[in-house]
Amino acid sequence: MELAAGSRTGAAIFWGPSRKLLIRPPFPLTEQYIAPGGDIEPLRLLLEHDFTIALVLVRLGAFAIGVWQGDNLLTSKTGTGLVHGRHRKGGSSQRRFERHREKQVDVFLERVCGHARQQIEPYIRQLDFFVYGGAWTTFATLRNECPFLRQFEERSLPPLLDIPRPRRRVLEAAIADILSSHITEWAPCSPDLTGTAR
Repeated sequence: MELAAGSRTGAAIFWGPSRKLLIRPPFPLTEQYIAPGGDIEPLRLLLEHDFTIALVLVRLGAFAIGVWQGDNLLTSKTGTGLVHGRHRKGGSSQRRFERHREKQVDVFLERVCGHARQQIEPYIRQLDFFVYGGAWTTFATLRNECPFLRQFEERSLPPLLDIPRPRRRVLEAAIADILSSHITEWAPCSPDLTGTAR
């Protein structure tokens, strides 16, 4: 049951004589529910609801921001910014380069924060969930330095970490990951959840 206990959105378990499934939904389950006969109605209602979701994908030098209702993209903005790679030489030139690079990072993240506000604020009252994606250190820094984004902490879903350079195509593909449940199936004779995710 470690998969169920470790799920940030909860889990639904279907336990039958010939098949056992554990489903980790993309959105939080809000109540405990036990029913004989494999009643899927509460889970079905959760999965069919068109939640409003804001998505911010960011890596140094590129970002993509979108607001979705279900799988319908309501608004989006993508862009780039100049951030040099790290300087590997030592000495005072490296320190100057690093200060210059830090300034570029600050300017870039400030721009991303402003674009996020422009795209998300019109939908703020109806926003159900918020998702970050991209490079962990970059969006963690953005979250810390952008007061507008900090208000969504309690509505945040697990981040999307395996995201390539953000662009419109990547933004459009990411919603499929956000809306996907994770399913584990295991054999009736198995003492633990060692099945394959599908």
